[in-house]
Amino acid sequence: MAYDADVIVIGAGLAGLAATAELVDAGRKVILLDQEPEQSMGGQAFWSFGGLFLVDSPEQRRLRIKDSHALALQDWMGTAAFDRPEDHWPRKWAEAYVDFAAGEKRAWLHRQGVRFFPVVGWAERGGYDATGHGNSVPRFHITWGTGPGVLAPFVRRVRDGVARGLVQLRFRHRVTGLARGAGTVDTVTGEVLEPSDALRGKASSRTVTGAFEFRAQAVIITSGGIGGNHDLVRANWPERLGSPPERMVSGVPAHVDGRMLGIAEGAGARLINRDRMWHYTEGLHNWDPIWDNHGIRILPGPSSLWLDARGRRLPVPLFPGFDTLGTLEHIMRTGYDHTWFVLDQKIIGKEFALSGSEQNPDLTGKSIRDVIGRARADVPGPVSAFMDHGVDFVVEKDLGALVRGMNALTDEPLIDEAELRRAIVARDREILNPFTKDLQVTAIRGARRFLGDRLIRTAAPHRILDPTAGPLIAVRLNILTRKTLGGLETDLSSRVLTEGGDPLPGVYAAGEAAGFGGGGVHGYRSLEGTFLGGCLFSGRTAGRAAARAIG
Repeated sequence: MAYDADVIVIGAGLAGLAATAELVDAGRKVILLDQEPEQSMGGQAFWSFGGLFLVDSPEQRRLRIKDSHALALQDWMGTAAFDRPEDHWPRKWAEAYVDFAAGEKRAWLHRQGVRFFPVVGWAERGGYDATGHGNSVPRFHITWGTGPGVLAPFVRRVRDGVARGLVQLRFRHRVTGLARGAGTVDTVTGEVLEPSDALRGKASSRTVTGAFEFRAQAVIITSGGIGGNHDLVRANWPERLGSPPERMVSGVPAHVDGRMLGIAEGAGARLINRDRMWHYTEGLHNWDPIWDNHGIRILPGPSSLWLDARGRRLPVPLFPGFDTLGTLEHIMRTGYDHTWFVLDQKIIGKEFALSGSEQNPDLTGKSIRDVIGRARADVPGPVSAFMDHGVDFVVEKDLGALVRGMNALTDEPLIDEAELRRAIVARDREILNPFTKDLQVTAIRGARRFLGDRLIRTAAPHRILDPTAGPLIAVRLNILTRKTLGGLETDLSSRVLTEGGDPLPGVYAAGEAAGFGGGGVHGYRSLEGTFLGGCLFSGRTAGRAAARAIG
């Protein structure tokens, strides 16, 4: 039986586009499959903030950040905390990815037209010792154009492949099976779904109108993770993170359901580290949702007072922006699945950013004028909209009214005004001197020694109860599902491995489906800015390896 293409790529997200683009460059014929309509090309990357992890970049050097390959690898390994026999390939991928981030990554993207915002962000600051979790220096490079800006060159390269007759785009094709022929997985079967004009991110019809079967010399799986399937998230929830939350908001649409991982496993692939996951603790219910239960993440500066559901400060070093999974573990052991930020308008105006391309129209639209306008505004427009319309926000002039509003948002009144007042007043007393025993205040002062934080990300230390800094604001924070850190085990050529450790003939994987490389390149935690980059690096690797393998 003749082949329909040289390679079949399953999933038209960023990893799938990167793999297809490399196959086009090698002159290979590709069928690109995706269950969603064409208007959803690019997958979750489209909605992203566009953050990319780079090491010793020109942007860092301009801000006097002294970064190096050695420091980045130290941070990665301290954060990943690899400790399992199955971490062999994830560790190899981690070393290769840091090499990429400190080497050709920026130049490779720059040649394709990708540009970066000049201020580098400092995500996952850690707060432990030098060999523990966290970024020692700012490394979060925001793409000019956010997620769509990252996608643009790869969409262009794939569409060029279509124009050259090398790529067939087969949207509304949902894969249900992989089969072998002559010892190699070379057949992909599935269902054709009815056409859909659903807008990007909106739920599309699941009505089946037909079936398909395609054959190729190689198959690349780039189908994403499980973040839209809350039942599967709970089933894989690790005991080390406490009990799974009863209520979560979704950072991805429902079609990010992990189906293809089970199909690959059924065909002989090994799925590892399925209990490793990356969910955010600063989720908001989107007041203007695109998909069901749509959640938006706050990208916070370090100044908000972070309280558990009963109004107690979270322990050191669980400050805003320091340790996502450490905070998640603490929250899930409190018996509640929500927490609070308490702050004031001075802090929210300078320190709150919202993740997502649609929440950052200035950066997404590449408008210098609008970026300057955001910096000059008392509160950025998208944040102000959440203050006005978001169900998780309470805005009041005095603390008593704030506490009443907070208690009105929960099933029972958990916040005691007198206790909360004591905590805030005690914190405010520590502001009076340039030195303090309060390590969060120390962290705020330290952050402002970095020019980028002082300019746009960290408010000058001040008393939260200072009436001139008001009004007071409380934000209820929800658990937000996001990334799958485990996945299909792959070697450094992106070949999917079996339980015996041998390559599954003809099958490759990249992106979130492969744990962004190896079956879990991040280990237990992420340094942030590493998900898009992991899709790019593993997708590029899979495309190049498959192109070589088929001769």
